[in-house]
Amino acid sequence: MTLAHIIAALHLVTLGIGYGFAWMRARQLAQVKSTSDLNAVFFADNMYGIASLLWISTGLWRAFGGLEKGTDYYMESNAFWIKMTLFGILFLLEIYPMVTLIKWRIKLKKGEEFSLAPTRLISALTYSEVILLTAMVFTAVMMARGMWV
Repeated sequence: MTLAHIIAALHLVTLGIGYGFAWMRARQLAQVKSTSDLNAVFFADNMYGIASLLWISTGLWRAFGGLEKGTDYYMESNAFWIKMTLFGILFLLEIYPMVTLIKWRIKLKKGEEFSLAPTRLISALTYSEVILLTAMVFTAVMMARGMWV
């Protein structure tokens, strides 16, 4: 097994981990009734964040690190650009949940009160991210099969 295989496998394994924890975060947020319910949300959010960092780093390594197909393959692939557009939309959707959950963590540590009203919106945004992740998987498969080149 080569480094390229290990990075590709890590990229795919991370998909399952991140996908599952994104779903878990959305479900937990939909069930929040008080700040005591946030521990499960924060755990899922942390794991989703770690998975996201692994996705991004292994994805960049695969595309621009001289592994496998090479940078030219990715840069010339329409499917790659569609996948990156979906990623950009997902990233924009994630800004509000990320910032809000960070603020909540800080306020909880300080013992400050805050409104849990955004939980439903953050849950809906996270479910939207799961849909985008699914579309990215389909696009990645098409890219790997040479479709939409």
